[in-house]
Amino acid sequence: MIKHIVCFKLKQGESVEKAKEVLLSMQGNVPMLRGIEVGVDKLHSARSYDVILQVVLDDMQALEEYQKDAYHCDVVKKHMHAVVETSVAIDYDI
Repeated sequence: MIKHIVCFKLKQGESVEKAKEVLLSMQGNVPMLRGIEVGVDKLHSARSYDVILQVVLDDMQALEEYQKDAYHCDVVKKHMHAVVETSVAIDYDI
């Protein structure tokens, strides 16, 4: 199993709740996801990111398919790229 984590820092004035909603919309629309969790930062420190996405996938092939999935690309990435200032990601075996 692979865990894919992305932390997003949104542009000034963008809605964290809308970003959360869009990310969670992958559930049921992106078939290779085995689990999804989205969280919103509570601390709001200078080093904080605003939103975190965690998804679980079967293997590296599923991760590659996820990165090319039509819903993920056309809906989620499109929205997130429009509202995100910066992001960091990590993918690891679980």
